[in-house]
Amino acid sequence: MPHDSPSLDKLLENPRLWRGRNPAQGMAGLASGLASGYERLDHHLPGGGWPQHALTEILTEHYGIGEIRLLMPALAALSRPEHSAEFSESGWIAWVAPPFQPYPPALQQWGIDLSRMLIVRPKTDKEVLWSAEQALSSGTCAAVLLWPDRLDDQAGRRLQLAAAKGNSWAIAFRPLTARSEPSAAALRIELQAQASGTCLSIIKNRGGRPAVLHDIF
Repeated sequence: MPHDSPSLDKLLENPRLWRGRNPAQGMAGLASGLASGYERLDHHLPGGGWPQHALTEILTEHYGIGEIRLLMPALAALSRPEHSAEFSESGWIAWVAPPFQPYPPALQQWGIDLSRMLIVRPKTDKEVLWSAEQALSSGTCAAVLLWPDRLDDQAGRRLQLAAAKGNSWAIAFRPLTARSEPSAAALRIELQAQASGTCLSIIKNRGGRPAVLHDIF
């Protein structure tokens, strides 16, 4: 059926419009992802890796169950010169309001270039979100990790837009209680510690499907 209507053409250009596709097309046409370093996880992510220039949310029951380890291979790759060349200045990796002090020897062991690390400690949650948004949109940060007390849908959309504007990767850490809240994130992952290891659940996957991966580490 032809569609020469200007209004229809404008509608079809809307990035929020879902279009059906032949399953045989697989992941064709999707933007390339940033390899996570975990082959089983990349298999379930559209583009074969973390969604770039977008917001990822990681939900945990408590900190220290592997949420940082999960990101290390990708962050190490972003800190290398070939990736920082994409930015007008050094490709910083910003940590906004971390609930702990990052341990430099461990980061170096993963291959993180410490000269590209930036730790920001805002005083209020409003300042946490503002700092993250500014860092993401600046065009000088390869990735921005943040630990907000709250992240409503409007704030999430602002982070998503800022990440797209600055070609940066936003990673927000949130409690499991936030699972029922609306989210603008392109990807939402839930981590839970189990006797057999860390269980990773993909609960929102733009362009893909939910999945559960046991003993990911």
